[in-house]
Amino acid sequence: MGEWKWRGFKLVQSIVEHLPRSWAYALAVLAARFAHWFSPHARPRLEYNLRVACPEASAAEIKRLSWLNFRNHSKAYADLMMLPRLRVTEMRPLLHVKGLEYLDEARAMKKGVMAVSCHMGSYEVTSAIWSATLAPVSLFAEEVEPRPLFEWYRDTRARLGISVLPIDLAGLRKVTQALRDDEMVITAIDRDITGTGRVMTFFGRPAPIPTGPTALALRMGTPLLPVCVYRLDDDSYVAEAFPMVVAESTGDGDADELRVTQQLLRVIEDMIRAHPEQWHVPHRIWEGAP
Repeated sequence: MGEWKWRGFKLVQSIVEHLPRSWAYALAVLAARFAHWFSPHARPRLEYNLRVACPEASAAEIKRLSWLNFRNHSKAYADLMMLPRLRVTEMRPLLHVKGLEYLDEARAMKKGVMAVSCHMGSYEVTSAIWSATLAPVSLFAEEVEPRPLFEWYRDTRARLGISVLPIDLAGLRKVTQALRDDEMVITAIDRDITGTGRVMTFFGRPAPIPTGPTALALRMGTPLLPVCVYRLDDDSYVAEAFPMVVAESTGDGDADELRVTQQLLRVIEDMIRAHPEQWHVPHRIWEGAP
């Protein structure tokens, strides 16, 4: 199954790569419609998560957000498939940056920048433009199967100046070096991929949340910069930075990790509330999810 998944991806990617951007998005929206109709697990889990994040939304509004979510995420996949022919100089006008003063403030500390976000927006394109025009970028990425698919992700991003770091011990060593070299590392903390997260409050409910970025920041003095990436109606992109969080140690490492990570989660909750149609996490986060 892994081999067929890889072959299927490469077949579709080889087609999408050569399509005009508008055609690639049209195909992506068609694929999203089928996925939204026939997803036995992804759609119910996503809608459950949206109900937790947007408790005041009606059932009809949740269904609308769910469809928009699938559509936006499918467009992000189209962006990924078009990456091999991406020319950053041509894409640069499509990226709008907000809160650049917060990035400048964080970079002025000369300890690298840990950009903390959630699973939202088209990170491949925005990271490529960011890396080429603002600062070198390293991106934590889950090692998907089969292996050739992950290697394609890694090599394609590397061509655009994005270093891909696996979520393991080797990746942690590389991120430490990247921060020492005053680079930017991007990670998301809204989903516990490795199963090592600590339980804390997320949208008013207990959920396992990764604390690795906070632990590194406490150890290295690296500023934590909340960043939100989202798509506009005209299919341009926004990368919005928020005031940095400085992880100050009180001598109690466990308490400090929880306190600082909870502070970051409050900002991430605001990001998701502002753009729930783009927060694509069709996974179990809370107990009771389908």
